[in-house]
This record gives sequence, structure tokens and C-alpha cells, in this order.
Amino acid sequence: MRRSRFTDEQIVGILHEGEAGRKVEELCRAHGINKQTYYRWKAKYGGLKVDEAKRLRHLEDENRPAEAGGGRADARQAGVEGPAGPKMVTPAARREAVRQAGDAHGLSERRSCGLVAASRSMVRYRPRRPSDDALRERLVAFAALRRRWGYRRLAILVKRAGMAVNLKRVYRVYRAAGLTLRHRNKKLRSVARPPQPAVVPTQCNQWWSMDFLNDWLATERAFRVFTLEDLFSREALALEFDFSLPALRVIRVLETVAQVRGYPTYLRVDNGPEVISKALDAWAYRHGVQLIFIDPGKPIQNAHIESFNGKVRDEFLNEHWFASIREAQVLGEAFRVDFNTVRPDSSLKYLTPEAFVTSLAGSPAGPAHPQDQDQALIAAGVT
Repeated sequence: MRRSRFTDEQIVGILHEGEAGRKVEELCRAHGINKQTYYRWKAKYGGLKVDEAKRLRHLEDENRPAEAGGGRADARQAGVEGPAGPKMVTPAARREAVRQAGDAHGLSERRSCGLVAASRSMVRYRPRRPSDDALRERLVAFAALRRRWGYRRLAILVKRAGMAVNLKRVYRVYRAAGLTLRHRNKKLRSVARPPQPAVVPTQCNQWWSMDFLNDWLATERAFRVFTLEDLFSREALALEFDFSLPALRVIRVLETVAQVRGYPTYLRVDNGPEVISKALDAWAYRHGVQLIFIDPGKPIQNAHIESFNGKVRDEFLNEHWFASIREAQVLGEAFRVDFNTVRPDSSLKYLTPEAFVTSLAGSPAGPAHPQDQDQALIAAGVT
């Protein structure tokens, strides 16, 4: 987990919520962390109070040189104007306005409806929906296990459990249960020139892509993660964790995967020191693998593996506070298997990578990616 994700004050605040009686599963879902991480925070920060953390923060701010008057006028202006009130556009808001007009001013229902431009039939309407308790329980249970999955993937798990539900109903109950994910802001980056066209593989084992991630243990020691993905089937081929991953270690992982799947035709890589080594170039030459290098500073040219890295970061690394590198290796392999066999992939029409490969094996027409099928239909004029 990145050290900058949560400040000490935020961690103490989360622990205080748990001490106030909020369930650990709800806390983990709301803040995107793992149960194990919560209890490790509790062991380390359990004796602190939120006020103590705030006092330390204020002392640091006082010692820091004051910035020149930026933003003061805006703050005063915001305080004078005040926040804008909510608009009365929904039926529920209009019903509440009619009720308040009757209770506070003694107006009749007809008069109140005329003032807020609401029909009496709408005010008197009472919904007759079936109970959502069973669906809510399933969603809360699945969300506690899959803390970084949105409502679409949770809906697939609900259908796998045997419940025939509509996606819109799942979304409504998902929002009402407070399961909405907290999206992390990303910096906008300008592109100096138009990006290179994306790779369009046509079969499994044709294009592989590899990259590296950095993270930290609970002891604040840094470690690295080697990621390897098949660009056609979206399978996670390898997740290797260690403090150092030199070129020879990378070759060993590639060779292990190739003994099971065979060697790829192309391997897309960046310009890191591990991939520009003579050892990797010699391995690729011996086995007929063509190394495709992206332009320096252009990770968008390797967008598939960057997207995969984002999922690994969001759904795995950010949820765990690893005590040792061995723990990261064991949990990482479990995550890789789960990613290939359980997690629905939106680019595969919400099939799992394993199910997608199985469907290709039983198709007489040969391999065809869902995105390729969509492009063929658009080209033929079929909508």
C-alpha cells in the first residue's frame, strides 16, 4: 500500500469509526482497505485520538512558512454566499414540500399541491415494489468480499447465485445500501502528440505485455511487482513479488510461463533497465520472440498493461498492508488465480478470462475477440 494514501490523522479517524460501533466490513468497503490492514492499523495506532493527530498537524502547519494570501478572498466569498439549496425536482422532494406546507402552515392538500406544482395523485402515490432485503443482503455480502468491485460486477455475482435481477434494480439497491465506491482523483496529463494506435491481437499467445509496479511493506521497505498479461484473453500470466527483480529473474518468470503456454510472437515492453539488457534480448532471439519497445515517456503505447496495473493497484495492493514479502507473494498468486477465474472483465463482455478462452476453444469459427466483433458489426452497418 502506498504510504501517501492515508495520513496518520485519517487512519486514527477510521479506527475511531470502528470503536464507535461501525462494522469492520463497512469500514473496509467505504475506505477501500482489507480487514487485515484495518487490524494492523489498530495494533499500531489504537492508542491515539483524533484530536491528538489534529494537534500535531496544526503544529506542523504553524511551523511552515505562511503562503501569500492565496485563496482567502475565495474562502470569504464562499462563506458569504453560502451553499446552494437542493432543487425540488424529484417526486419525493415534492411530496415532502406538500407535507411541510400542511404541517407548518395548515394548508390543505389541494392548496399545497398548487403551490409546488405537484399533482395530487403523485402526492398520494405509495410505491408497491417487492422487498429488496434479500438482494441487499447479497450485495452487502459480496461487496464485503470484493471491496473494489462496482455494481456491474457485483450484479454478475448475484446472478451466479441464482437471483434473476435487473441491472437497474441492482444499481438502485447498491446506491441505497451505501456501497458506492470512492473514486480516487487522477491527474490530467497532456499528450504532446497523438497516441500510437492500440495493438489489436487476433489470438491467444500472440501478444504479451510486461511492466513493473512499486509498493511498500508495513515496515516501509520498498518492493517491486513484475506483471505479465496476455493482451487477447486478458489473462494475468504472472505476478512476481520481490525486493529486486533483475533481468535474469524476469527471464526465469517468462520461461516458466512459456513452458506451459508456449512462447509469444510479440512482447511489448517499456525502456526500463530490466528489459533493455543483453540477457533479455538474447532470450527473445533464441525463442523467436520480437521485443516491441514503446517510446520513452509514452506509457499510453502500452495501455493494456497500464490498465491491468491499475486493477492490481486498486483491487489488491491498495487493500493490503503486507507484513513480509512472503505474504505478498502468497496473496498475489491467490489474486492472480481469482482474476483469471472469478473476476468478470468488461472488455470480454463480462466473461472471466478463463471462460473466454474456453468459449474460443469450443467455437468452430475460430478465435474472435468481443471488441473485434463489435467493430465488424459497425463496419457492416449493423447497430
